[in-house]
Amino acid sequence: MRLILVLSLALQTSSPIAVAPQLRPAASTPRIFRKDEAIFMQGDPASCIYQVLSGAVRTCQLLRDGSRQVDGFFLPGDVFGIECTKVYSFSAEAIDTTAVRIVPRHLWNEPGGSAFDAVMHALERTRAHRLLLGRKNAVQKVAAFLLDLSDRMDEQDCFDLPMSRHDIGDYLGLTIETVSRTLCQLERDGIIELPKHRRCMVLRDRRRLQRLDI
Repeated sequence: MRLILVLSLALQTSSPIAVAPQLRPAASTPRIFRKDEAIFMQGDPASCIYQVLSGAVRTCQLLRDGSRQVDGFFLPGDVFGIECTKVYSFSAEAIDTTAVRIVPRHLWNEPGGSAFDAVMHALERTRAHRLLLGRKNAVQKVAAFLLDLSDRMDEQDCFDLPMSRHDIGDYLGLTIETVSRTLCQLERDGIIELPKHRRCMVLRDRRRLQRLDI
């Protein structure tokens, strides 16, 4: 029953303006994925394109040494699963209970399907992630990450933080201990607030956080 309710709300609140033309409901199938459930796996045939309706998705790669690299977080409205090869080079997993639209790749690529904007957005996210990994220290990386999330949520100073600190560490190239220590430092400095009983982030001093993002 809860999954049906989540899907119903996601379909009602998904703005038609935010939905790319190639992912319109007529050509797509909505589906619910549970927390940590795989949407597709690295090496699977790249047969579909996806759009988040509600919840959040992480994409990650398993490296040769067995470690995991998270290379993207996708929020409502974001499109993922874009590949130029026949198989997915990464896995996609639901961070929490998540509703997605699924459209076959051949329909997404058909004439009249405006895929260009989605591809350019994916390239921009990749470029931003590379710049983030090039930051000098943990504080700069975490500051840039929080500001990016806030910007993607219309510059809200209080927003949900669906991903775990482990996820954040694998995205920023930091250990979970470093992520936790950095967040605690920012909270002690009065720059952010981490409410004890809510999984959210409060930016108390955006300007100071921006000064750290150098």
